[in-house]
Amino acid sequence: MVLGIIGCGKMGSALVQGALRSKSINKKRVFGFDKIPAAMVHFQKDTGCAVCQNLKELAGKCDTFLLATKPHDAAAVLSTLAKSLADKPALLISIVAGLTNDTMQSLLPATIRVVRTMPNTPALIGKGASAFSPGSRALAADEELTSRLLSSVGMSLKLPERLLDAVTGLSGSGPAYGFVIIEALADGGVRNGLPRAEALQLACQTLIGAAHMVLETGMHPGTLKDMVASPGGTTIAGLAALEKNGLRHALIEAVTAASARADELSKL
Repeated sequence: MVLGIIGCGKMGSALVQGALRSKSINKKRVFGFDKIPAAMVHFQKDTGCAVCQNLKELAGKCDTFLLATKPHDAAAVLSTLAKSLADKPALLISIVAGLTNDTMQSLLPATIRVVRTMPNTPALIGKGASAFSPGSRALAADEELTSRLLSSVGMSLKLPERLLDAVTGLSGSGPAYGFVIIEALADGGVRNGLPRAEALQLACQTLIGAAHMVLETGMHPGTLKDMVASPGGTTIAGLAALEKNGLRHALIEAVTAASARADELSKL
């Protein structure tokens, strides 16, 4: 495999760095291209990989591609890539929000296999949560390669494509919800006398610990919540305040709204 990165921004670079750390790829077999020269400079510095000056050059060197452009740039890139690849067999893995497998396959030659993915920003620190769905032309080896690439920066799940908009609304957009919750918890600590820095540390570690308890014990979050909430105690008082102010409903609506927007993007 010779991997070409189309879009050398933070996420594309993060996936390459993760794959390099896990030894899934060799930096001598990775090339990047971005329409913004500064992005290619940063890509070279961060990964140690070479860059190409245009898509045609990239297409000539590579047989596997990671599409990491902005959504509004994707169609033009795919059109150019289709002309450059002609009848050359290749794999295209996309992390572009809202770009469906059917759309990619309609813009590319029949020799190009595609896999749609949805990673999230914690991939930048190796803690990503990603999902992927192979197109109808994809091979088992393509799925394995995609899973290995995504798993190098966190966890990955194979899901039906019809669920990827929901993935976008939950884990794709979810880090932003988490940041708001962390900030609000820290604000609560400050309101009650804690210094800002210490409140933020406590908020972050508390959510990290809660998440690890769910993943490592396999217990339902509701069961773990009940273990903390003693009769007439402090936690149940806090939980009652969350219920009164609609935290559950707000989070469910946030995931639903983001999922709906992802569906809208796929139709543009």
